[in-house]
Amino acid sequence: MRSELELAVRYYETDQMGIVHHSNYVRYFECGRSDMMKKYGLPIEVIEKEGVMLPIVSVEARYRTPARMGDTVRIVSSIDKVPMAKLVVNSEIFNQDGVLLCTGKVVLGFIDAVTRHPVRCPQNLSDLIAAHIDE
Repeated sequence: MRSELELAVRYYETDQMGIVHHSNYVRYFECGRSDMMKKYGLPIEVIEKEGVMLPIVSVEARYRTPARMGDTVRIVSSIDKVPMAKLVVNSEIFNQDGVLLCTGKVVLGFIDAVTRHPVRCPQNLSDLIAAHIDE
């Protein structure tokens, strides 16, 4: 399962040198992940309305080259394994010239919205991912 999203670097995401602050890459990961779920017809807010929340368990990022003011970043999000207890979303961020800026991985868990206890991946999500795993 794979998706791409392009975003213009915004002024407030940069420091005085015009370089994107490292914390914004985690936001880019989230933008890409949310956009991917919408494109595949199962936005995260639908999963939450069905009573399952997806808290972040961990985030990894490897910074290679900085994005700069005026750049357009392309966020490539992918899921390569059908989740059971956790969902792993991989991300790659490129600039408009195709230069790899950052790679990352976000791990999400599944909890019941009322009890806040861990639950398995919702069936509709695992079915969706299984149907598109090789894309």
